[in-house]
Amino acid sequence: MTATDPAMTALAHSWSALSLLHGRIEGSVERALQAAHRLSAREYSLLDVLSRQHDGEGGHLQMRQVADAVVLSQSATTRLVTRLEDRGLLSRYLCPTDRRGIYTDVTESGLRLLEEARPTHSTALREALDRAAGEPVLAPLVTAVEELQGDVRPV
Repeated sequence: MTATDPAMTALAHSWSALSLLHGRIEGSVERALQAAHRLSAREYSLLDVLSRQHDGEGGHLQMRQVADAVVLSQSATTRLVTRLEDRGLLSRYLCPTDRRGIYTDVTESGLRLLEEARPTHSTALREALDRAAGEPVLAPLVTAVEELQGDVRPV
């Protein structure tokens, strides 16, 4: 198989379409969240993931789990946590059972901002998907995303 092989070319085009869809959605969501809430898409995602933690067993995420959930490196996630902590949206504290561990929780201010931002996020996402569905190269990917929504479990 070579780089000019039709199967490889088709795979590259499919990957390009997926990348295009992702970029358009992320850009739309980013602009909407910034304009309405002074919140980036990554910040929203981090607040959303951390807001789903609970006090039960396995309810708090370690930083590497948070990084995986928001698709960032651990160092980038730590910097993002620090920025949100500086804004009063997150707080950190030592794990009560392992002094080496640090937990991060969403503050009341962070929860309020997240709840205010959820409709903006949902609307921007829906609008971006609707626009993409009108493009023949992206329509099958939009369909796939919409079919997944019933199968995806929260992080």
